[in-house]
Amino acid sequence: MKNVTITVEDATLEWVRIEAARRNTSVSRLVGEMLTDKMQFDDAYARAQRDWVADTSSFNSSGKAYPTRDSHNG
Repeated sequence: MKNVTITVEDATLEWVRIEAARRNTSVSRLVGEMLTDKMQFDDAYARAQRDWVADTSSFNSSGKAYPTRDSHNG
């Protein structure tokens, strides 16, 4: 593991200290876990988006014209 120095607002630092104490962990570990969670979420979102874009089956009209916006009676 590597150490980093970060700069945060006073209110943010107060919150993270309280949150770490509530979870019975260190500020360092809590911030590390939050960053890991963010990374995994972003990776999963990007992967899902790539899969959706690659899935052309939902765009297949089987040669028929797509309905126009005006043809929808919503």
